Amino acid sequence: MDDLSHMDGEGRLRMVDVGGKTPTERRAVAEGWLIAGEEVMRAVEGGHAPKGNLYEAARLAGILAAKRTADLVPLCHPLPLSHVQVDFEPAAERIRIIASASTVAATGVEMEALTAVSVAALTLYDMLKALSKGLRIEGIRLLEKRGGKSGTWRADEAGAGR
Repeated sequence: MDDLSHMDGEGRLRMVDVGGKTPTERRAVAEGWLIAGEEVMRAVEGGHAPKGNLYEAARLAGILAAKRTADLVPLCHPLPLSHVQVDFEPAAERIRIIASASTVAATGVEMEALTAVSVAALTLYDMLKALSKGLRIEGIRLLEKRGGKSGTWRADEAGAGR
């Protein structure tokens, strides 16, 4: 277990000490999907979402969640985020959620991007649940990370499938 970074020699969880690492520019991009079905998506496209502007509510929820990631995920370091963006790509039966987060820090910003996607998806779910009980959240994953010792990583280059 010595090679597990979040465990000490006795198997106890710990926050990794990044104090000796040089802060660098870091960026991460994540995605996820809300599967809603054609009927729900027709209502969304027609402006008939029961709780109002679902995209702006979900965008703000995702940004706020990214800023609070260290409060939600126990071993995450609080990061000074320089930018968070949450976007949506509606399609016939689903909505793709894409979030990016950036910082200059000694550790990565992947969890912030993933948290933004997750909470944006939950907000979309909440705002549309009156239209369907069959909504699903799927495929939340990291698409890309940049910065730090490991450089750039992309899901498409790593062989990760959709």
